[in-house]
Amino acid sequence: MHNQAIRANQPEEPPDAFIAAESRPPGGAPTLALVAEPPRWVATGITEKMAAFLAEEPETPCLVVDLDVVEGNYRALRGALPQAEVYYAVKSNPAPPLVARLIALGSSFDTASLPEIDLCLGLGADPAKLSFGNTIKKSKDIAAAYERGVRLFAFDAEEELEKLAEHAPGSQVFCRLFVDNVGAEWPLSRKFGCSVAMAGDLLIKAQALGLEAHGVSFHVGSQQKDLGQWDVALEKAAELFRDLAAVGITLKMVNLGGGLPTSYGNRLPYGVDEYGAHVLGAVDRLFDGPRPRLIVEPGRYMGGNAGVLETEVVLVSRKDAADDRRWVYIDAGRFNGLAETEGEAIRYPIISDKDDGETGPVIIAGPTCDSVDILYDKAGYTLPLSLKAGDRLRLLSTGAYTTSYASVGFNGFLPLKAHYL
Repeated sequence: MHNQAIRANQPEEPPDAFIAAESRPPGGAPTLALVAEPPRWVATGITEKMAAFLAEEPETPCLVVDLDVVEGNYRALRGALPQAEVYYAVKSNPAPPLVARLIALGSSFDTASLPEIDLCLGLGADPAKLSFGNTIKKSKDIAAAYERGVRLFAFDAEEELEKLAEHAPGSQVFCRLFVDNVGAEWPLSRKFGCSVAMAGDLLIKAQALGLEAHGVSFHVGSQQKDLGQWDVALEKAAELFRDLAAVGITLKMVNLGGGLPTSYGNRLPYGVDEYGAHVLGAVDRLFDGPRPRLIVEPGRYMGGNAGVLETEVVLVSRKDAADDRRWVYIDAGRFNGLAETEGEAIRYPIISDKDDGETGPVIIAGPTCDSVDILYDKAGYTLPLSLKAGDRLRLLSTGAYTTSYASVGFNGFLPLKAHYL
């Protein structure tokens, strides 16, 4: 397959631009055991392992993930933020081979449900390295997680706090703050979090209920391009630390959440080392006394550029002979892995097996009998004019939030297959 980048108005940039293949930990950073060789990139968004596997033309649609890239991302983040604990956001890609690789590297895990907790524990994770980070939990799931040894829980409401006090007594709890997601491609704060004032009252109540008011968390939004948004959120967290200290409660932890971007074919405004230096500088500037315990929850950053989604063209058509744009229907769509094309917020780089030099504008859609299964209409994609049914397309940087979003059998189409190398 020729690697002809066809995404409109985007510079050709390797999706690994945000990472280093191996981290270079500064003094004091932990030494990581070698698990695999650094990935070898042979084309934009394609590693040597991916290329060899895809050369066999596996059945489509399928996701192919190079775990060496995941490891490289982990190492780079540990090098950039050696003082922070990495809690991988399992929801972004819960594949057992990927989670197992991160366990071997010493990662901790941010889980959203009891099944994710059981997945991690079943693969050998220490329950002391798990966080139940969803602020919306059933009482029975809190109790089950506590029984399994989990002792770190998120909340953002009084009723949730009362459930935690009853079913996870003595646990460490942290309150999620509501923060603006200006600069993010995928805002995440509207559903979660509370004001600084409410968080203060809730953390005081947590202590009174016999829980440990451990700290606060926030999320600046997925694919956050503005480093300054961490300053805004950290200012709120520092304010809360001071307010609670004034009434005799010492908070100890700041959960920085996710938001670190992966490249979707575009040059990012900052790299992981710059992110680490900026965040640590802001923490040292804004917080009084010793630096608090820091947690970071990468998801998209960790696995995004580690995956490529191979698809087959099912149909190329026009709605009228005079139409300038063709419709290109592929065998992967909104319901079997590409949910994040909603609103065209995430724009995956696409490469074609055609290389005839002539391209034209297209609308790209999925295979289902559902009118919302349109991936890209306004994004300005172009594809070869010679494209026809049976040709293959590759969507790059698809290692996160694809398989975990795929439906189970909508229209009878099977969930997205995945291969981990």
